[in-house]
Amino acid sequence: MAEIPFHLAYPIKDKEQTRIFYKHVIGCKQGREDTHWIDFDFFGHQVSFHVKPESFQSPEPTNPVDGKDVPVRHFGAVLPWSDWHELRDRLLDANTNFIIEPYRRFKGQTGEQATMFFLDPSGNALEFKSFKNPSELFAT
Repeated sequence: MAEIPFHLAYPIKDKEQTRIFYKHVIGCKQGREDTHWIDFDFFGHQVSFHVKPESFQSPEPTNPVDGKDVPVRHFGAVLPWSDWHELRDRLLDANTNFIIEPYRRFKGQTGEQATMFFLDPSGNALEFKSFKNPSELFAT
């Protein structure tokens, strides 16, 4: 199956804070922009952020996973093992406030993965994960 990039649109509070975070902290290449939106190459996928501060007026729901409160609404990327660790180190260097600190799930088992959750400047939850064995992404 050919790899087809997805498109995702999410609300933001401030375009300049979003630009700095996604370009300089996460390392995404910036695409087009207009007064009220900005696009990024999010690991080969198109993510568009639209300025809509009123979207953040109520708290986001969570679900318990591994005894942690995982934000129900979140997005991110599955990275190669070494890239995940490089991003984790950049986020630690940037004093990122993690919702869920970087950790490994299913250690020594099928589907072993590294994961972490944090918020962007608008409060959108992101999860980045990596599988020790990439072929186990959809393992049951």
